[in-house]
Amino acid sequence: MAKTSSIEKNNRRRKMVEQQAPKRKRLKAIASDLKKSPEDRFAARLKLAEMPRNGSKVRIRNRCEITGRPRGNYRKLKMCRNQLRELASQGRIPGMTKSSW
Repeated sequence: MAKTSSIEKNNRRRKMVEQQAPKRKRLKAIASDLKKSPEDRFAARLKLAEMPRNGSKVRIRNRCEITGRPRGNYRKLKMCRNQLRELASQGRIPGMTKSSW
């Protein structure tokens, strides 16, 4: 089980990314538009640099929804391999059975 503080920190980052996404997208579009003047593009990059780092999408860590484990996660199921195996063995995941040969 992950520390509660690290799980909450990640949740705060998710909220901040959601809030800052439109502004970041607009600034990135200005910064990469070659039709704009170099001064405008540079100003957009400066404004991007001034924004909080936790507002960037790459700062979000994929964590297990059940335990908060940061490694060994399946994106599609949003859970770690340990919990996936445990729930599959209990028969709680539809269509998934334990293999035997």
